[in-house]
Parts: sequence; C-alpha cells; structure tokens
Amino acid sequence: MVGLGNPGRRYALTRHNVGFMVVDALAIRAGAQFVVESRYALTEAVLPGCGPLILFKPLTFMNESGEALRDFSQKRAVSPGELLVVHDDMDLPFGRIRVRRKGKSAGHHGVESVQRFLGTIEFGRVRVGIGRPPEGTDPVDYVLSPFSEPEEQVSMVIKRAADAVQSILSQGYEAAMSTFNGL
Repeated sequence: MVGLGNPGRRYALTRHNVGFMVVDALAIRAGAQFVVESRYALTEAVLPGCGPLILFKPLTFMNESGEALRDFSQKRAVSPGELLVVHDDMDLPFGRIRVRRKGKSAGHHGVESVQRFLGTIEFGRVRVGIGRPPEGTDPVDYVLSPFSEPEEQVSMVIKRAADAVQSILSQGYEAAMSTFNGL
C-alpha cells in the first residue's frame, strides 16, 4: 500500500499529500508506526479484516516517487500487481474516490514516475479527488497549498479513501469499485 506525497512539514497538509494522509490513517487504524529506511518510510501493519500489509511512503519528492518504490519493490520482491497506490487527482471533484486496477497517469507526475520506474501501468490505484484550481490559479500552486475546505470535510475524505483501501484488501477490486466509485 503506497501513499504518494512530498516529505517534510512544508507539504504535510497540502492537497498533493492526500496519499500520505490516507496511509497515515491506515497506520493509525492498525496501531503501526513508520520507520525510515533509505529513501522511504514504511511499516508493517495488520488491518482488521485485511491481514498483514506493508504501508509505504516514498521520501523522495512526488515526481521521483517511482525511484524509491522501485528500490523497495526489488528489495522486498514485490511485483507491481501487488501494489496499491493512493494519490490526489485534480480531475475528480473534491471528495470523490475512484478505485482502479490499473490506469494511465492522466498527467499526475508522481504516478508517471511510478509507471516509468516500474515499467508498467499494472498496479492498483485509489484516486482521491481534490478538485480543479480556481480560474487563474497555477495548478502547481494549487496542489502544493493546504485544503480550503473545512478540516472535518477533509478528514471524512481521508477516512473514506482509507475505507476504500480496506475494501479492496478484504473484498477485492470489483466490490470496492461498486461501493466507492459511485459516490
């Protein structure tokens, strides 16, 4: 289970760090803590109803996420088909969740990096909608800025995305897509 984001306090609560936020929420549910190894942070967790899971956060910047993930995958002999990547998506309205078995990057540079370094698009994804930037706002500035929505709404979105991950792990992609893609 991979959350995409940027390391450091400066980016901690930004839209681009939704993937980290979801992975953190899953770690809290499992009572697990992250350990830093080289260019990534990870923890082994047991989620209720899902069994053992490795939670992973690349500590490279978003656009180099694939390099850290490739190193981890080779070290742990994890195939791309075993990965589930959670990331922000400007093409989805705020709060929408989309579960996919595979897919193209749609211009998301973190996902492009993962695809480039793994050499495939064959990995699961949970896309978390952050909405489009307001007219005249640079998309980079938008994703690297904190949410403007109330904190409780952001918390609910993170909770639903974490629920989607648990649904994939416990019931499979089809059930998770049926439950979460329509909301």
